[in-house]
Amino acid sequence: MRDPHWWRQAVVYQIYPRSFADANGDGIGDLGGVLSRVPYLAELGVDAVWLSPFYPSELADGGYDVADHRDVDPRLGTLAEFDAMVDALHAVDIKVVVDIVPNHTSDQHAWFQEALKAPAGSAARDRYIFRDGRGPDGSEPPSDWESVFGGPAWQRTPDGQWYHHIFAPEQPDLNWESTEVREDFLRTLRFWSDRGVDGFRVDVAHGLVKDLSEPYRPNAEMGERSAADGDHPWWDRDEVHEVYAEWRRVFDEYDPPRTAVAEAWVADHRRARYASPEGLGQAFNFSLLEADWDARTFRRVITDSLRFAERTGASSTWVLSNHDVVRHASRYGLPAGEPTAVARGWLGSGGKEPILDRERGVRRARAATLLMLALPGSSYLYQGEELGLHEVADLPGDQLQDPTWERSGRTFKGRDGCRVPLPWADRGPSYGFGDAAAHLPQPDWFAEEAVSVQQRDESSTLSLYRAALRLRRELQGPEELGWLEGSSGTLHLARPAGWESVTNFDTRPVPLPAGDVLLSSEPLDGDGLLPGETTVWLRT
Repeated sequence: MRDPHWWRQAVVYQIYPRSFADANGDGIGDLGGVLSRVPYLAELGVDAVWLSPFYPSELADGGYDVADHRDVDPRLGTLAEFDAMVDALHAVDIKVVVDIVPNHTSDQHAWFQEALKAPAGSAARDRYIFRDGRGPDGSEPPSDWESVFGGPAWQRTPDGQWYHHIFAPEQPDLNWESTEVREDFLRTLRFWSDRGVDGFRVDVAHGLVKDLSEPYRPNAEMGERSAADGDHPWWDRDEVHEVYAEWRRVFDEYDPPRTAVAEAWVADHRRARYASPEGLGQAFNFSLLEADWDARTFRRVITDSLRFAERTGASSTWVLSNHDVVRHASRYGLPAGEPTAVARGWLGSGGKEPILDRERGVRRARAATLLMLALPGSSYLYQGEELGLHEVADLPGDQLQDPTWERSGRTFKGRDGCRVPLPWADRGPSYGFGDAAAHLPQPDWFAEEAVSVQQRDESSTLSLYRAALRLRRELQGPEELGWLEGSSGTLHLARPAGWESVTNFDTRPVPLPAGDVLLSSEPLDGDGLLPGETTVWLRT
């Protein structure tokens, strides 16, 4: 039976293809590698996989610089291999979600190459955002805007015009006022949907439509406040929802309708429109990812998020790690403070300062994950978190691939540390990732965290994830949650069907509530106490 609501409480596993598994031995992960690991994904117990970009790309931004939205990078495979992978995943009842990147293309995209050869004002240039420069000879950029990756947000072309790019210069922004751009993306959505794709993760969903009216707003006035208020030239323009209304009509052509989730870094009250049934239907909630390890903070975030979901008719989306942030096992092992800033500083020091408490980080990560999986809504897992992997913070500068490293003047190490290829075995040239050295260097400690080691250990993080996902599927009921009173520093929640989750955020043990223990993130001593930094599931 085709369930149109499968996504509402699904566990979705994010695969960063170039770092998941390498089937052809060239050091780069590929679709054949994903296909070879379908049994692993089935045993893990996920409901869907989300594949980060696998399209042709020059890798100026880890594959998010797409040269062709309707093909597979030949280094990663072929369309035939994509089809085989989808069939294999569907055969074990795992849905497939793919990344769609609509804000920009690669500068190697056929459209952009055509635009460079075309004159100013041409139809080819109208697919992108080209403008004349300032000054008597046009040698100054049209505005002082800065890109997200650092440096100017305008790049000059050989004929003297400038094009706009929110991210790297190799990622020219598309002009979403162009009918041709809009129609081409509708073809892209149908192309992948016709190949059996069940849903889409929409990259930078809040950035497509831009206000380029003159005079341009000074960069100093384009801060977080204007973005949160929907008053920013790039972010969260009201007109973007006209695009997603068109997309929704395409999604609804299929049975069941194709799903979509927006990556929209906007305020909660602005995110509702992305998650509406008339729009994409769901939007990532990053609040839990940004929360410090604190019971009151977690409760507030969870309460606000569930209230938001109820208001929009969508379901909550819970995220602790992804390909853009420091892994949560490391974040939770760092001193208290603003988590993003602390993690960024630690990463900048090569993982030396402040001191990372590795054991505490993993212990808290296990507890946080078990709490997250107890919540109503969909949970997004990032490859490797089921192994309790830490961020690889000490990658040498000459090995870094993230464009933010160079564009920040080598002051921000970027996101490569969470994109290091996975360890499948405790030995070999790339710890079972493939038959050659991996495209990013793997640390020696990967041998201890490898799948081959953890699957033999009932107390491992991998075993915990497998048990949690199996139980979650059995226990899952209506999207309801009730709070119960508990000890100070704990979160105690009840779900339908008679089960509860209790998380002790403190370091000291607290009394364990009554009930049969179903699963615990750390061993229980049988003394009637719940250890510190531990989550337990109970049947009552």
